[in-house]
Amino acid sequence: MQAEDIEVPIINNLHGNGDRQRPKGKDVFKDQQKESESSMESPNLEFEYGDTDALTAELSELYSYTEEPELALNRDYFEEDFRSHARGRRWIELTVEEQRSHVMRLLDALEVTDRDKRLKVARAILYLAQGVFDECDTEVDVLHWSRHNVFLLYDMGIFTALLELLSMEIDNNQACSSAVRKPAISLADSTELRVLLSIMYLIVETIRVQTEDDRPEWRAAREAFKNELGSPLYNGEPLALLLFTMVTKFCSMNAPHFPMKKVLLLLWKTILFTLGGFEELQEMKVRGREGLNLPPLPEDSIKVVRAMRAASPPASAMELIEQQQQQKRGRRSRRSAFVDSLEGDSPFPKKQPLVKQDSLDTYNERDPFKNDDARDEEEDPEDTDSGIEGEVDPLDRDVIIQPPPPPPPLRPPTERVNFPKGLPWAPKVREKDIEHFLETSRNKFIGFTLGNDTDTLVGLPRPIHESVKTLKQHKYVSIAEVQIKKEDELQQCPMSLGDEEVAETPTEMLYLGMLPNLSQYVIALLKLLLAAAPTSKAKTDSINILADVLPEEMPITVLQSMKLGIDVNRHKEILVKAISALLLLLLKHFKLNHIYQFEIVSQHLVFANCIPLILKFFNQNIMSYISAKNSICVLDFPHCVVHEMPELTAESLEAGDSNQFCWRNLFSCINLLRILNKLTKWKHSRTMMLVVFKSAPILKRALKVKQAMMQLYVLKLLKIQTKYLGRQWRKSNMKTMSAIYQKVRHRLNDDWAYGNDIDARPWDFQAEECALRESIEKFNSRRYDKNKNGDFVPVDNCLQSVLGQRVELPEDFHYSYEMWLEREVFSQPIQWEGLLQNP
Repeated sequence: MQAEDIEVPIINNLHGNGDRQRPKGKDVFKDQQKESESSMESPNLEFEYGDTDALTAELSELYSYTEEPELALNRDYFEEDFRSHARGRRWIELTVEEQRSHVMRLLDALEVTDRDKRLKVARAILYLAQGVFDECDTEVDVLHWSRHNVFLLYDMGIFTALLELLSMEIDNNQACSSAVRKPAISLADSTELRVLLSIMYLIVETIRVQTEDDRPEWRAAREAFKNELGSPLYNGEPLALLLFTMVTKFCSMNAPHFPMKKVLLLLWKTILFTLGGFEELQEMKVRGREGLNLPPLPEDSIKVVRAMRAASPPASAMELIEQQQQQKRGRRSRRSAFVDSLEGDSPFPKKQPLVKQDSLDTYNERDPFKNDDARDEEEDPEDTDSGIEGEVDPLDRDVIIQPPPPPPPLRPPTERVNFPKGLPWAPKVREKDIEHFLETSRNKFIGFTLGNDTDTLVGLPRPIHESVKTLKQHKYVSIAEVQIKKEDELQQCPMSLGDEEVAETPTEMLYLGMLPNLSQYVIALLKLLLAAAPTSKAKTDSINILADVLPEEMPITVLQSMKLGIDVNRHKEILVKAISALLLLLLKHFKLNHIYQFEIVSQHLVFANCIPLILKFFNQNIMSYISAKNSICVLDFPHCVVHEMPELTAESLEAGDSNQFCWRNLFSCINLLRILNKLTKWKHSRTMMLVVFKSAPILKRALKVKQAMMQLYVLKLLKIQTKYLGRQWRKSNMKTMSAIYQKVRHRLNDDWAYGNDIDARPWDFQAEECALRESIEKFNSRRYDKNKNGDFVPVDNCLQSVLGQRVELPEDFHYSYEMWLEREVFSQPIQWEGLLQNP
């Protein structure tokens, strides 16, 4: 994103006011400041973060606008068969038993060998899952009958039959080779796959969402389906692994016709359903801490983030230039008037306050992000010493000279952001932070250390005792630390501690299935993310992610081209949404299940350049991306099937919807920021990657989005690298520093804002990652390697039993047996005396 894109209106405004005669004094300063601040304001976004968007939005994103004609095709194929059995009645008029019998007929028809007939039956089933919309008058009716039919279809065993058909289509080598040879792939190449995946997605998403009026048998079916999806019932592996295989096959160019959007949406919703969403994760974390006898969490992070309010974003470059010029004019007029009033009365020479004023003016010009709001609520002596008082004239701080009333603040009082008193997060301290603090104190006052002993305080002064007491009051032991400690013990004492009991949770089974091809899955997802990112440029060798959105015949009119352009952009946005949510879910669940499962996925992401990829994604006009209007409301399902279709015009397509922001794009941005936080947290070498890739200005631009949760994760990423950005950066970004203080959790002895002793830790990326990889491989070998105890298996010393063992030899061995004897036995010198020597 270039700054000029946003600032053109401001430049025009400056030119427009140039010929006007300007009034003098504080009034013009106040008016200009208000105008400048109003131009800097972006609206507060009323966005509530969650696992998914509303059900109607999630269902509509399954279909591209190019697929719209197929909705009527589904209805026609259903009614063609249904009329011959229903005798003039509608589906919604049938009894449940009659509906079940018709579904059974459709299920039997799916077994036919004729591909075209099978496709017609699948479309009829899809029409049922879509809610028999031709018999409904409102969108609510469509959703009601869709839910009713989905539970009916699941109860009749449709999902298992669809899964077998999906496996057949995946293994259809003829379709794959045909698609590889085609110069251009369109919707027609993936018809069967799209129909099957659409039905499966509707079943998974509808059953996943709970409603208050669900019947008891539906609740039971939901739990049964959840267990079924998470267990290895399909060819010995969970459904998620089959979908991951489709992703890797697509990215390796072996199946370019796979509809990736539907595959990724189904994969995301399957993992969300089987493993659980963010609220379930929080509950699992609470239960996990109770099981390990750890103290409860200091707060519910979901509630804290939802209660936060967005901060005002830092100004952009052109706004700062205008602001500085106004500050100079305002200060000059105030200073000259004030100094004139002091003539003859001041005990100081006239030049002394002027020198002080000029030097601080220079500093204030370099410090444009002053935060007046923070000053009112927290009287920080560090801020006072470094001159962050906002727009108060420096002469006001003189003890002897009484100042005139201070000028108004930069932000009008009505637009101030009022943060709640106190900090939102309870401070935390790690055990190793206490150890480091005591080690430093002992070296300073005693001259030697006591290792990891945090209890012995002999010889240390009283203030150190108080500090240690405060640190221990806020000590936080994470589940990950307990898991690492337990793993170290199991590695050191494999025989005495025995085998670890591993619970067969859905997360554990998913990890076990993904482990052999984990790097391929991660690389494939990042390839798709790169291809779908708006900052990516089209390359001839990149994968084609538009196979399931491009029509067979390309548009010929301007209106059709505009519609397809919106559809393509929407398609890419949905891909980014699904991939970002999927990666975040995997990281969070693996971290809770075992820290080393999380670490191996994180390391694969880092080695596959996930960090620069996410930074590249944010290196755009992020406000434009979040407020993008790549949707046509009248074409969204189910609106398009129950309302009359208005005539589309170029003007209506350009106008888009009336929403303040695009939910999926803001959701994707927050997910990507959370992934970046998880990859870099407590990893010095990866934090330095953020510094090396110059992420600070990119992240700072993202603060323009006035949404509290997004700002929180941006500020977290800025906090971990602040000490490496230099003192000048910190002085020039005091508003950002203040926002970090207000919104991000404090670590009591973390000197993030000062940058002390930053040269004490060399940046050795390879060494840190290799040490981590070694720990991960030991964990995987101990826990999942079948021959993990090979070194401890008893040795058979009996000559007869050893010689009596049957050895499997290749079939053609007897043809070359004599040659083998000659080469391996007779021609090899044998030193028999070596047997008599001591080893």
